[in-house]
Amino acid sequence: MKKLMAVVAMATLAASPVLAADDGAKLYAEKTCGACHGPTGNKTLMPDYPKIAGQNAKYLERQMLDIKSGARANGNSAAMKGVMPLVSDEQIKVLAEYLSKLKP
Repeated sequence: MKKLMAVVAMATLAASPVLAADDGAKLYAEKTCGACHGPTGNKTLMPDYPKIAGQNAKYLERQMLDIKSGARANGNSAAMKGVMPLVSDEQIKVLAEYLSKLKP
């Protein structure tokens, strides 16, 4: 039984795509981030939406994780509440790294 569980676990891991750092731009487009934050994260749809280009990666990651978990429910976070369940924690990390390297 233990061997079977190990095989299933390894197969699951093998089936999970590993994201590269350069997948950030692709994820940003796929997850429709640009609709509110602008094509490069520095020109927002609404004046009170945050400009996220060039922001600290750890800060961005924490904010997205907190919105996803419900720990952050203030400000405009409600606008992201419907999107964040569609973004994995690994994708959040890749997005945060990508955004941190964009020009503010």
